[in-house]
Amino acid sequence: MKQLNFIVLGIITILILMSFKSIYPVPLKLALLKYNGGGDWYANPTSLTNLAKFCNKELHTNFDQNYATVEVGSVELFNYPFVHMTGHGNVVFSDFEAQNLRTYLVGGGFLHIDDNYGLDPYVRPSMKKVFPELDFIELPFTHPIYQQKFSFPNGLPKIHEHDKKPPRGYGLLFKGRLVCFYSYECDLGDGWEDPEVHKDPEEKRLQALRMGANLIQYVFMQ
Repeated sequence: MKQLNFIVLGIITILILMSFKSIYPVPLKLALLKYNGGGDWYANPTSLTNLAKFCNKELHTNFDQNYATVEVGSVELFNYPFVHMTGHGNVVFSDFEAQNLRTYLVGGGFLHIDDNYGLDPYVRPSMKKVFPELDFIELPFTHPIYQQKFSFPNGLPKIHEHDKKPPRGYGLLFKGRLVCFYSYECDLGDGWEDPEVHKDPEEKRLQALRMGANLIQYVFMQ
């Protein structure tokens, strides 16, 4: 009798899950962070769409190809497990925005910052406002973020050349958890864009998309 009850309970659970899936068939969305200060947060309009397509194909995710745009201080931020930030210029977080972003990240969210060349001197002090007690640390090439479905034994791929500096991946770790990954001198987002935008070799675009997929897989596996 006890075993029968467990079987019935299992069937009921499956039916409930199936009904929820039919009621809420909406796939997850990646999100682009909109910030103040004058920087071009909108710099790579096709990048997240292409990353979503690639992840759906390679990781069997179910991302909506129409990504969301979310402001730093918005409650909507908490709807997205992965938020991408890019640009070339100034970044300003108000006290409220900094606290909102901190609450999001401490509570389980993840921020990927991609320097599109020129963002570095602005984003570092802005993130220091979010986490005054933390500093960006360079992640070793052995970090799991480089060893997901795709292996990057030498760290980030170099997509675009600017100052002849190597690509570097930095992280903010809060109580041992990576809450923010910062790709510098790399231009991952440019590599995710439509081929005709930057006319990058297909191998470069593939490297960028594979590293992007690693970021996604790492976030969802944490």
